[in-house]
Amino acid sequence: MQETLLQQGLDITLFGMGIVFTFLLLLVIGTSIMSRIITRHFPEVEPASHSPSHKVGNDSARLHAVIKAAIEQHRQRR
Repeated sequence: MQETLLQQGLDITLFGMGIVFTFLLLLVIGTSIMSRIITRHFPEVEPASHSPSHKVGNDSARLHAVIKAAIEQHRQRR
C-alpha cells in the first residue's frame, strides 16, 4: 500500500520532533550533571559581613549634595 504525501510529511515531522525532544532532554540532563559537579567541587563562598567603618550621616549629606549638583548640571544642559 502506498503512503500518501500527507502521511509521509506527518511521519517526518514526528520523527524530527522526537529527535529534537531527545536532544533537549539530553542537554538538560547534561547541564544538571555539570551543575552538580561544579557545585560540589567549587562551593559558593558566603560574603563576609562587615560593619561600615565610616559615618553614614556624613556620606548621606555629601551624596545629597552630589546628586543635587548633578541634577542642576543636567537641567542647565537642556
